[in-house]
Amino acid sequence: MTAIAAFLRKTPVIRLQDYFTAGGFTSLAPIDWPKPEPEVVESLIKAVDAMSDDEKQRVVLDAARVAALAEEPGQNALQNVVLNRAVFDTLEGANNRSLWVFLNEYDRFRKAEEVRYNDEHRRTRSWSGFGVDANLLVKKDPMSLAAFTAAIRARFETPNVHVDIFDRHRVILEGEECELVQVAVYREGRPEDMLGFNANSTLSRRIVKPVFEAALTYEAATGVIEVVAKTREDRIDLTRYMARDLLGITLTEEQKLPLREYDLSMLLRPFDFPTDPADGIAGVTVRELRLMDIAAPEERVTLETMSGAKRTIWEMGDDFFYPGGYPKLASAHQTINRMSSPGWIVTRARFTIKFHPGPDGGRGKSLSLTVTMPHGCNLKDMTPQERLIGEKYLRFWGILKDDNDEGGVLE
Repeated sequence: MTAIAAFLRKTPVIRLQDYFTAGGFTSLAPIDWPKPEPEVVESLIKAVDAMSDDEKQRVVLDAARVAALAEEPGQNALQNVVLNRAVFDTLEGANNRSLWVFLNEYDRFRKAEEVRYNDEHRRTRSWSGFGVDANLLVKKDPMSLAAFTAAIRARFETPNVHVDIFDRHRVILEGEECELVQVAVYREGRPEDMLGFNANSTLSRRIVKPVFEAALTYEAATGVIEVVAKTREDRIDLTRYMARDLLGITLTEEQKLPLREYDLSMLLRPFDFPTDPADGIAGVTVRELRLMDIAAPEERVTLETMSGAKRTIWEMGDDFFYPGGYPKLASAHQTINRMSSPGWIVTRARFTIKFHPGPDGGRGKSLSLTVTMPHGCNLKDMTPQERLIGEKYLRFWGILKDDNDEGGVLE
């Protein structure tokens, strides 16, 4: 009950009353809603704990879904799709807004879950991107959707496929938004048997058919299709079906977006890492540099500084490569340039972006970026908000060399 109690305490009583009144829960003890909020919440916690198992489990599952969209990525997803922004934007509290959409615009709530699924998996290993013609009209008529659905049924050998298609937007760099059409695909998988308890609390095997989710988006302004699905083959096939049945074009393998390229050459010398004051960044520290001499490509040298180190990584490199007895150069800049004379290059860098504390005080958050030449970066393992700030500064510092928001194919 810990999670339920936290959810009830974070949600305004007026919204909780809406939920429990509309839910038709027959096993919920009467609640005196006009009482002071702390008393109502405490009595509600006890009442939920005493509900029948089925109804209590329903509350647990609903609360988990609402709480998931009360987090920052979920709030962004709700803003992408909610219809009544005039009401939504005036509601105070993330749980309040999330539960309001759950109760009043349930179809949009489910679409927000699909948006979050897509955005959280964007640029991960289950993501691919394709460049096609810009300014195409996405077909949403019954015949086009039927052809698209039939292709998925045949490809995955399942009779049960559900497709949602809707307009949305995504926040990109500098707070700007791009308009998208998202296609959410649910398909039934092959039967699997798993252990479970039956109504008599006896352990037994039962057959289940899992449901797999995939998501595609098309941005008309750039002509980019992005797809999130389990395997590379699934992503290619789903994109081909979307291109053919919903966009009226033919997709070729050559239209896959190019790999992102990173350049770490500027880190051969001290770098200032300029930032935008609006982002609240306190400082950027290079924690690791891995270097290779192109004359000996089978070998690597790694420099690493830990938290609390008194020297920068370039000062450390000065002493490491030129120990006592070698005449010191005037600056780390000259030292690192001397390293370049036989052909040294940086093959990996790890640096930490430290943020100022938030309005609630405490320690400021940190974001650790690791870039490996020429195509590797740990952005794919981060939250959408972290990827947004990471991409912004990797471009700003000249490390990420592409000049648009298409990204690369990560396999």
